[in-house]
Amino acid sequence: VLVHDVARPCVRIGDIRRLLDTLANSLVGGILASPISDTVKRVEATSGEICATEDRSQLWAAQTPQLFRYGLLAEALAAADESATDEASAVEMLGHRPLVVEGSRDNLKITRREDLAMAEAIIRFQEQHQCA
Repeated sequence: VLVHDVARPCVRIGDIRRLLDTLANSLVGGILASPISDTVKRVEATSGEICATEDRSQLWAAQTPQLFRYGLLAEALAAADESATDEASAVEMLGHRPLVVEGSRDNLKITRREDLAMAEAIIRFQEQHQCA
């Protein structure tokens, strides 16, 4: 089953095909994701003070679609608690380790007002350059 977030309208067909091809024989499944390039700070929630700078070498930004075997996904979602932030985290809670398939960084998630303008620009670029 592919689960895609409607808030990600810029996903490339080529990335979806690579996800399907890479995970075709996987018993668990996996997700599209991109390596984080920003410096990531851990911040104290109440004071706003920086507690630490995270090592980004192993950090990836999760994307959709996410691909899992239907039975496993159904079991994971039924057992998940409120700390599950996506399908992959629900599967992880069962003790499985989904794979990561690198996706394009322009697979933007629209969560803030300014994301709309960026998504429009990305879609125009993809259409003009026939990005698959």
